Amino acid sequence: MSESPTGSLTATTVTIAGHDGDEIEAYLARPAGDGSRGGVVVIHHMPGYDRATKEITRRFAELGYDALCPNLYSREAPGAAPDDAAAVARANGGVPDARLVGDVAGAAAYLRALPTANGRVGVIGYCSGGRQSVLAVCHLDLDAAVDCYGAFVTGTVPEGVPLKITNLVDQLPGLRAPLLGLFGAEDTHPSPRQVAELGRILTDHGKDFEFHSYEDAGHGFFAVNRPNYNVAAANDGWERIAAFFGKHLGS
Repeated sequence: MSESPTGSLTATTVTIAGHDGDEIEAYLARPAGDGSRGGVVVIHHMPGYDRATKEITRRFAELGYDALCPNLYSREAPGAAPDDAAAVARANGGVPDARLVGDVAGAAAYLRALPTANGRVGVIGYCSGGRQSVLAVCHLDLDAAVDCYGAFVTGTVPEGVPLKITNLVDQLPGLRAPLLGLFGAEDTHPSPRQVAELGRILTDHGKDFEFHSYEDAGHGFFAVNRPNYNVAAANDGWERIAAFFGKHLGS
């Protein structure tokens, strides 16, 4: 990483070319300075493109990366408040997988075109975004991926879940980059059994991965604005993310 010695950063809203060339909104955060550095695509959670996710994006800039969070709900609810946009997206069955891959591809291309880019781009996602991070790195040439408690990477999607998705078991053999997984042992989606299944599949296919589970943490333990926030798990998780991206995306 080429962290700014002053800790200064800039953050702004930009327009990028997403799936099929659609123009979508995205939040870009960059450290000060013109040194060469990696990029991080941040995939927001199901509640949407909200303040907490933008804070996470700025944190990656503070760590020394160009970070970009595409608004996956730009098409369904342009300009809407995050909760309203998320409700519309849920009613439509969520973000289609093919569109997600296209939007992440557009975000990665945007980052790689920045004058500070070193060519390496990672992806990270939380909750639904954790599954989508794994999905993206099964189809795109990225350099690293982080799955923060992504549900339905393995296992069966229960009836009544308002998302038109399947698990990713048949796509996991195509995983193209190292994967870091961070999970809560008290979580049910994904459950420890589903995390273990994911580990077995990746091991069987010779993939590069590392998983960490936190005994006293449930789903959403990184979410500082939600009851499940777990200080110890989140702090350790951030240290592991910084080390992982430093290894695979560093300048």
